[in-house]
Amino acid sequence: MNSTLSFIWKRLQSIWTIPDLRKKLLFTLGMLLVFRVLAHITVPLTHQEQVNLANLFASGKSKNLGQLLGLLDVFSGGSLQTFSFVALGVAPYITATIVMQLLRPILPALQNLSTQGEAGQQRFNQITRIITVPLAFLQALGQAAIFVRAGVLDANTFNLFGPNWLETLSILLSLTAGTMILIWLGELITDHGIGNGISLIIFAGIVSRLPQLIQQGLLASSSTGGNGGGVVSTLVFLSIGLLTILSIVFIYQGQRRVPVQYPTKRMVGRGVKFGSAQTTYIPMQVNSSGMIPLIFAQSLLIFPALLSQYLIGNNVKWLANIALWTGTYLANTTLWYYWFTYFVLVVVFTYFYAYIIWQQQNISENLQKQG
Repeated sequence: MNSTLSFIWKRLQSIWTIPDLRKKLLFTLGMLLVFRVLAHITVPLTHQEQVNLANLFASGKSKNLGQLLGLLDVFSGGSLQTFSFVALGVAPYITATIVMQLLRPILPALQNLSTQGEAGQQRFNQITRIITVPLAFLQALGQAAIFVRAGVLDANTFNLFGPNWLETLSILLSLTAGTMILIWLGELITDHGIGNGISLIIFAGIVSRLPQLIQQGLLASSSTGGNGGGVVSTLVFLSIGLLTILSIVFIYQGQRRVPVQYPTKRMVGRGVKFGSAQTTYIPMQVNSSGMIPLIFAQSLLIFPALLSQYLIGNNVKWLANIALWTGTYLANTTLWYYWFTYFVLVVVFTYFYAYIIWQQQNISENLQKQG
């Protein structure tokens, strides 16, 4: 136990003793700080709309809007409560990534990009960013429609084809630009920070709500007579969260080592002479997909549910009914078929993403080259 703690302490010390690692960590923290500052900058709203927004969350009326608003608020890191520039988060980018990954095996042009090395990957990422823009605009339209139904935005003035189209467009473009800024910050973290920028943006958004949840637990304890129930539940919650993180790290680091033997080669005159076989192994991760399938599945459920909010009040009855069903059931975490659909999507994306990872590594071709 002492040796394990000593090892962990030395690793933590190395963060500050290694200049390059310290620089990367500080840069990452700086970018995450910029993200949290942007989360408090509101999109262009009138004074009355800002008052309506504050009353919506302060009075608890937001709970009446269903599970969708709660899911969006969690993944935006509380940015939805301020209706900030980054209220969409990076969800449109994740949706665009799903579309591109699904199209790659189908379109030969995208398949060719995977064989062009780093240049092909950069082109692939550029196309993904381009697709993100219209998806972010559509998601902004759906998110704004939620606030129209909640009474934050005026239904008579929020209209792209009405006399106040410029104000409406400014809100939608602000939300779209916020998503693109977050993508840029995530790529900066990936290139100049500790890596996995988009995942860290999502992580920072979710963790930013942790102090608020702890405060709510402590307030619940005081409101019930101070019997300490809220404190105990908060400690239990934190303990379970810590054990969950440790379990995830343990499983993610797990690997199965497949033994491989290949003969050594050496030049003898004009020929090649094979020597004794050498043994090595192929490391196969237990969970090579990581958290990607979970994020993909959640985004795929939220996007149509969010887009349907704009179509619920449509004059075409059958279209409005489909939109109402989509918005009600695809984001309702209290229903069993929501979790069943979520489970199926996670399994599908896990197999799909693991296949893509192994295909990109070209293990079979490398083994053939080694003899």
